[in-house]
Amino acid sequence: EADGINAEYGVCTDLIHGINAEYGIARHNAQLAQSVVDSGAVPLLVLCIQEPELSLKRIAASALSDISKHSPELAQTVVDAGAIAHLAHLTLNPDAKLKRQVFSALSQISKHSVELAEMVVEAEIFPNILTCLKDTDEYVKKNCATLIREIAKHTPELAQLIVNAGGVAAVIDYVGDSVGNVRLPGIMMLGYVAAHSENLAMAVIVSKGVVQLAIALQEEQEDHIQAAAAWALGQAGRHTPEHAKAVAQANVLPNTLTVLSEGGELRRFANQGKESSKEHSPKVRAPTSTRAAAP
Repeated sequence: EADGINAEYGVCTDLIHGINAEYGIARHNAQLAQSVVDSGAVPLLVLCIQEPELSLKRIAASALSDISKHSPELAQTVVDAGAIAHLAHLTLNPDAKLKRQVFSALSQISKHSVELAEMVVEAEIFPNILTCLKDTDEYVKKNCATLIREIAKHTPELAQLIVNAGGVAAVIDYVGDSVGNVRLPGIMMLGYVAAHSENLAMAVIVSKGVVQLAIALQEEQEDHIQAAAAWALGQAGRHTPEHAKAVAQANVLPNTLTVLSEGGELRRFANQGKESSKEHSPKVRAPTSTRAAAP
C-alpha cells in the first residue's frame, strides 16, 4: 500500500513539473501559448483540474488562465475542451490559492467577447460567487471582482443579470471594504454597469454606489484609482439631470476637479476608453484592466 501511495505521489509530482513547464511557456505571448495548445496540452490540463491533488489543480488552472488571456481564439480552445464547467465547480472550493487561479482563468475567458462571457454565466456561477467577494484572501476577492467586471462590461443584458443576482450591492460592499488595487476592479465594474443605460445607472445610485465611489475618490492616493473612481462617477451621472443631481449631491465635484488638475491620468483613462469602446458597448468608456491573476 505504501508503494502504491509513493507511486501515485511520484506521478503527481511529474505532472506538476510538466505543467509548470507548459505554464512557463504559455504565459509570455500568444505564439508560445499556441504552441502549447498545438502540443495537445489543453485537454490534459482540463483533466488535471479534476484530480484530487490540490497542487495539481492549482497549477493546471493557472496554466489555463495564461493560455486564455492572449486571444479569443486561445480562450475558445480552452472552452472547447470543457474547462468552464469544471472551473465553475471549483469557485467554491475552500482552498484560497486554487480559487485565485480559478477566478483568474474565468476572467481571462470572459474578457474577450460577449459569447465567451455568456458561456461562463451559463455555468451558473451567480449568485454563488458573490460570497467570494467577502473571502479572507485578498487575491480571491480581487480576482472574483475582476470576473464580475469582465462579464458586466460587455452588454446591458449581462449587466442586468448581475444586478438581478444581487451583484451590484455585493460589489458596492466590496468597494467599501477594500483599499488600493484590490478596490479597483469593483470600482470599474460599477462604472461599466452604470455606463450601459439609465436604469442600470440608477440601480448603482439607489444601491448607494455613488457614495462608495465618492469615498474611494477621496481616500485613494494612487492616480489611476482616483481616475477610475472619477470615471465611474461620470458614468453614473451622465444620463439625465436626475442622475447628475445624485452624483452632485455626493459632493464629488471638488475631488474630481482636483484629480483633473493634478495630472493627466483621468484624461489618459478616458482616451484609452475610446479605444476599448470600439470593442465593447458604445457607451462604455474605460480601458481594459490590469491582469487578474494573483502571484
